[in-house]
Amino acid sequence: MSLDAPSDSRSSGPVFFHRLELHAILRLYGRMVAAGEWRDYSVGGSDDSAAFAVFKRSGDAPLYTIEKRPELQRRQGQWAVLGQGGLILKRGRELDQVLRFFDRRRFSVIE
Repeated sequence: MSLDAPSDSRSSGPVFFHRLELHAILRLYGRMVAAGEWRDYSVGGSDDSAAFAVFKRSGDAPLYTIEKRPELQRRQGQWAVLGQGGLILKRGRELDQVLRFFDRRRFSVIE
């Protein structure tokens, strides 16, 4: 199942998240808040990208940024998870595929 809404890379104006995209991101955010991992977020849009940044504490730099860049859809994929410092941790064409990056953090080794 793809959560991505159809996009036209030639459209002008700011890039925003569609309702289904934002719903999937906020569902992940709620799960991580309940686990005590995240506490705050910010949403931003510009002419070429939209970003959802999550924070451990309000005054800190973002832990992760979920970014949408429609112009990269046909090349690398329009979705990316960026770590601190802008390092690309996961990139893909579909949002649900990229958000699976956070699922691998659920399991930890218990000694």
